[in-house]
Amino acid sequence: MVHIMPHPPVNGSPTVRADELLPWYDRSRRDLPWREPGVSAWQILVSEFMLQQTPVSRVLPVWSEWVRRWPTPSATAAASAADVLRAWGKLGYPRRAKRLHECATVIARDHDDVVPDDVETLLTLPGVGSYTARAVACFAYQRPVPVVDTNVRRVVARAVHGRADAAVPSPARDHADVAALLPADDTAPRFSVALMELGATVCTARTPRCGLCPLGECGWRRAGYPEAQGPPRRAQTYAGTDRQVRGRLLDVLRTSDSPVTRAELEVAWRADHLQRERALNSLLADGLVTRTADGRFALAGEG
Repeated sequence: MVHIMPHPPVNGSPTVRADELLPWYDRSRRDLPWREPGVSAWQILVSEFMLQQTPVSRVLPVWSEWVRRWPTPSATAAASAADVLRAWGKLGYPRRAKRLHECATVIARDHDDVVPDDVETLLTLPGVGSYTARAVACFAYQRPVPVVDTNVRRVVARAVHGRADAAVPSPARDHADVAALLPADDTAPRFSVALMELGATVCTARTPRCGLCPLGECGWRRAGYPEAQGPPRRAQTYAGTDRQVRGRLLDVLRTSDSPVTRAELEVAWRADHLQRERALNSLLADGLVTRTADGRFALAGEG
């Protein structure tokens, strides 16, 4: 049995004890397919691309079909850009699909079809930022690196610092905060995913379920649950935004076997022709849509 070494409190501040968090995670974790034994580093990387700003429930069916169809970087790289955009479906932020395709191409070409296992090399890949690089190194290769997303930052803010919400993101400070909590043994990667799971399912932003929290000490609880400082965060809207218009235009192109006319695109958004043109121009600029020689429009690679 591995002995769990909880990180001691600093200057009397509460800490996140591994011997409380890890047993809770083993009992309560969600059954997510990218956490199963035998899932490859590439398939974990795909999940991280898809999960950016997208709920797990929407990612599950798309991820499962994606890794069945394209189980390796080289298989993804061999697909056309249009096929990739179609497979991405309605996950949103389709530039992620384009970057994932580019990432697959680089891995297949420059890394012998194997996802790199260190943060520094992962950061050189298209579409891979600080969080994704550390998540893949930790979850796929069991590297004891701090993995910090919105959920982790919120748990640390509450449990350790006694605040209702996290401060403005600061990568150096945030990584140091989480690194200080990691157990000094081979349970560190599991601790990282457990910390994230706690924020995603219990220590949530709007309705935290404190009665289910496994932590015996919490700075926010100790302080009497003070309210968040500053103005309340505005909820993100989607209806009527350029993002919605872009999605409508892409839907037309995904369902067509051939390039479409401008008139066919106009049907997708009649409310504001200036907004429609702005959205279309942004899709062209992002390389998600191409214009044919005869003035029609198609998904990238099909013009």
